[in-house]
Amino acid sequence: MKLYYHPVSTVSRPVVLFALDNGISLDYQIVDLMTGEHRQPAFAAVNPSMLVPVLEDGDFRLTESSAILKYLADKIGSPAYPKDLKKRAHVNEMMDWLNTGFYRDFGYGLVYPQVFPHHKRRSDEAHAGAVEWGKQKACFWLGALDQQLLGSRKKYLCGDELTIADYFGAGILSLAEVVHCDLSPYPNVARWYASMQARPNWAKANEAFYGMVAATREASFITI
Repeated sequence: MKLYYHPVSTVSRPVVLFALDNGISLDYQIVDLMTGEHRQPAFAAVNPSMLVPVLEDGDFRLTESSAILKYLADKIGSPAYPKDLKKRAHVNEMMDWLNTGFYRDFGYGLVYPQVFPHHKRRSDEAHAGAVEWGKQKACFWLGALDQQLLGSRKKYLCGDELTIADYFGAGILSLAEVVHCDLSPYPNVARWYASMQARPNWAKANEAFYGMVAATREASFITI
């Protein structure tokens, strides 16, 4: 199987971590987002959306990080994507929650406009307003995750067992490290994220990402 990815990509890294944790052999093909390789005709023919990751398994091609995680988990029969209908539905629910409200406001509202020039708004006023909106909404989602969805009793996002929702969510939440977020007001989120950081392959899967984090260490951001 081949994975088209970028080692810093928020949604590529969860797939890499899951593959490493489960001994899944992948042929890793870097698509250089920084030089715009993903917008060139060669990659557009692989994924018309011009986004990573993309998984190829023989003549089968799959896009979208959450779908790839589900496919890989099913392919190896991983308990991280449980067969029980109701348990699986909760995993799907959590991944949808992360990918719609939380990632939209935290990633695309708060973090990306401050990190990537092509996400910057047209005017300083519009940019400041967009980032402030992203911050307010991100705080709402983090509060809901901390107090209701995760709470003090759950070890992982869907209960006491690790699921692919944890891989997916940890990748998105890692953006907090880029803009120096303080997660202490959300102790259950901080505890859960620390448990994911403690996974044996976390450092390997996120090596390039932490290079970017180091590069922004002295930068000033609107943060949480």
